[in-house]
Amino acid sequence: MSTTPAYTGSPSQGGNSADIADWRPEDEQFWRERGSRIAYRNLWLSIPALLCGFAVWGMWGIITVQMLNLGFPFSQAELFTLTAIAGISGATMRIPASFLIRLAGGRNTIFLTTAMLLAPAIGTGIALQHPEWPLWVFQLMALWSGVGGGNFASSMSNISTFFPKRLQGTALGLNAGLGNFGVTTMQIVIPLVMTLSIFGSFGGEPMTLLKDSGWIFGRIAAGTPTWIQNAGFAWVLSLLPLALFCWFGMNNLKTVTPAAGSPPVAFLKITYLYSLAFVPSVAMLYLYLPAPTGLGLLNMWVAIPLDIVLSLLVMKLAAFGTMKENVAKQFEIFRNKHTWAMTALYVVTFGSFIGFSMALPLAITVIFGFIHAPDAAGVMQHTLKNPNAPSALTYAWIGPFVGAAVRPIGGWISDKVGGSIVTQIISAVMVVASAAVGYVMLQAYGSATPEQHFPLFMGLFILLFAASGIGNGSTFRSVGFIFDRQQAGPVLGWTSAVAAYGAFIAPVLIGQQIKAGTPQYAFYGFAVFYAACLVLNWWFYLRAKAYVKNP
Repeated sequence: MSTTPAYTGSPSQGGNSADIADWRPEDEQFWRERGSRIAYRNLWLSIPALLCGFAVWGMWGIITVQMLNLGFPFSQAELFTLTAIAGISGATMRIPASFLIRLAGGRNTIFLTTAMLLAPAIGTGIALQHPEWPLWVFQLMALWSGVGGGNFASSMSNISTFFPKRLQGTALGLNAGLGNFGVTTMQIVIPLVMTLSIFGSFGGEPMTLLKDSGWIFGRIAAGTPTWIQNAGFAWVLSLLPLALFCWFGMNNLKTVTPAAGSPPVAFLKITYLYSLAFVPSVAMLYLYLPAPTGLGLLNMWVAIPLDIVLSLLVMKLAAFGTMKENVAKQFEIFRNKHTWAMTALYVVTFGSFIGFSMALPLAITVIFGFIHAPDAAGVMQHTLKNPNAPSALTYAWIGPFVGAAVRPIGGWISDKVGGSIVTQIISAVMVVASAAVGYVMLQAYGSATPEQHFPLFMGLFILLFAASGIGNGSTFRSVGFIFDRQQAGPVLGWTSAVAAYGAFIAPVLIGQQIKAGTPQYAFYGFAVFYAACLVLNWWFYLRAKAYVKNP
């Protein structure tokens, strides 16, 4: 039996009971006798923390639907920008988050970033009580919610360091898949808590629905009192105890983070880098968003690369001391061609999952909530309310639920047969399903009875979510197979950061095409991208002379 101590807990060593000095997950005896228990404890605490991160990040997809139903004085296009801002903020936050574990330690990072979610949750609750406040206030809250999106990169990077390579697909699939239930949880919980005065007089007064709304069990009629502010406030009830559980139950691996420093020093590193991440996001959004919020100088395809480059540049220039050396080491992943290949493939899977999760509720409302018919002059109109419209809040949760549920299955299958084979199959499915969704949207947006197309539309979207969820598990397994232990964590963080821009791209692109009267073009474009990545996956990992065979 191994006599190697697992913890550096003695005062003479300058450690504490949460710091682990000896970590050898590839050693089967160590894993069996000690490592497995520690790793799984960190995993089971990581999952609910990540779930809440996804919930806070994604909540604007539901909040905007209810803002429309309550008559907030903003256009459909302006409401789409709120989900897009939350999306790009969360994506940008993932860039520094992907480096936090090796700079500050896993326990320190997960505790603080979970506690940070309290700020956007409370701030959003306050803002939603004031529909007369200007748009920029809600945009600021959406930007702040991006902290929850950033947490994915640090969470995945952390869990990857605890498990042996043979279990990477399963462990990361569980962390991401069950963590992604935050999207589904949010889409179920928020419509429910908005119907209840759960905080009494402390939670503020209700507003009255001007349009029918709904939740998973059906329609909520216009005229119903609604506490929309609970969409933010409700998360405080889980975040406070969860942060404490993470602090007392998780660990820092000294083999991964030898120079994290004391907890206050680690917290300063995390806060510093996260604060810096807001700078490029705000600058890019100011150049991208139209007046009166911004200048409207850039289109989306310029804004996103600019945001990524500025974020990396800010990190590189702002790092100092030991941080500078650690950041430089992490930047070495960009010299590896597989970093770029896996980034593209992860955009197919997670980028699609989070993008569609953000855009689907409002897309259902806009496409199926109105009658699309020509006026007397023959001009197509999309303003008359559809009395038979399906409620977005009743159905939108199903897709993310399926995508999250099958993600661990994708990791498990990939551990058995190889990640790239699974990625290839799901990419082909997504090409066909995306093109089919585009065609159905074309039919619905030109129909006076769009609801007749809704079952097929929803079925195809569920197929897209299922494929993207399985594909997420396969890409996790491939990253763990291709890269060594020192690079796998940062690569997972980086690829997840770029893929998270799907939360910005999908709402903006779908919103633009709906406004132009051609929503199908967005999904035809997605299908072309999926087809290109299918070829990329084959070239790198499946052809006879592939760089790495079937990772």
